Formats: sequence, structure tokens, C-alpha cells
Amino acid sequence: MRIFLAIYVFAIVATVSILGFRGSHSTKPPLEVFPDMDRQARYKPQAENEFFADGRNDRPVPAKTVARGDYFNQAEVFSAEFDDQTLGDTVLNQGKNADGQFVKTLPLEVSHALMAEGKAKFDIFCAVCHGAAGDGNGVTKPYGVLAANYHDERLRGVEDGYLFDVITNGKGLMLPFNDRISPEERWAIVLYVRALQRSQNADAKDLSEAQRTELGIK
Repeated sequence: MRIFLAIYVFAIVATVSILGFRGSHSTKPPLEVFPDMDRQARYKPQAENEFFADGRNDRPVPAKTVARGDYFNQAEVFSAEFDDQTLGDTVLNQGKNADGQFVKTLPLEVSHALMAEGKAKFDIFCAVCHGAAGDGNGVTKPYGVLAANYHDERLRGVEDGYLFDVITNGKGLMLPFNDRISPEERWAIVLYVRALQRSQNADAKDLSEAQRTELGIK
């Protein structure tokens, strides 16, 4: 019994010594096992900075310049009368012809670099819901968030401009990505989606005889 009481008292003393009394005030910094970058080096607004001659973190707006938004909100910043070749390109920015119909093919030159960029952006923004193969089996599916299966016959037959429009403006539970993905990157995703569709619905007749021999297809 004495041994048990001694161990019990020792455990209490050790716990209080290590953790302290809960709710008590202390001037010592807390013990952080995982600081999670809470105190990383950064510039604070309206703080002093010896690097610049005026000693300020906040930098003044360059002379004779006017803030006009950013790359992702061009339609809201510029009026419809503003004549610009890039802004006025409805095919590139909206995926539609001048008559409002979805374009059937990509307005960009297809290349390996564009395909690689499409895969990178797809993995970041799309795969979590649509799955790495684009079959709708993403990590959100078990939680009731059902995403479209790109291999459905309906989506294999739609225009490229339609896929671009969905990425841009969203559809159903899917949020729009026009504020975080540039038009060129959206077209790159469309190209990669087409590659995923082709990978699951390819026809051996589209391959050359040498390619069929290499793959063991007669």
C-alpha cells in the first residue's frame, strides 16, 4: 500500500511539474512540438523595414499607374467597348464563337508541353473529385460528392468549348475556376481530359501496324 501511495504521489508531482497547473499564467513561451510555421519570417502591413529608404514595408503605387484588377477578372474590369485582341477573343476566353456556339476544337496548338501543363492543373484542381482517371471516383465520392465521369458517352461527344465553359463557370456542385485558372490553363485541362477519354475508349484501328505489333494487338 505504501508503495502504491508513493507511486501515486510521484505521478501527481511529475505531471504538475511537467504540465503546470492548468489555467495558470506564465511569462515563459509555450512548448511547441509542431509550430506549423506560426512564426515564419514575413513582412507585416504598416511595419518598419530597413531595406527601403523610406523605412516602410508598404510600397507606394508606381507613378502614373491605375489599378485595373488582375488577369482573371478582365470582363469585370474592362467595358464591352474596350477594343483589345486578347480580351475580345471569345473563343479563347469563353470557348464560344461569335454566334455564341461552343467551339468544337481547341484554339491552341496541341503540344506535349500543353498536355503536361493540363495534367499538372488537372491533378491540382480536378482529380480530387473526378479521380485521377477522370472516371468520377475521386476522394470526395465516399462523402456523397458525386462528380461527372468523363468517360460517359455524353461527355465524350460534347464540344471542347463546352468542357472549357464548365471549368470556367462551374456546373451543379462544381464551383467556377475562372478566378484561379487562366484561359490557357483551362484549355490545357480540356486537352488532358480528351487524352483521358481516348485512353479508355481507343480503337486499335487508329494505330499503325507497327504500333499494334509492339502492343501485341492483331
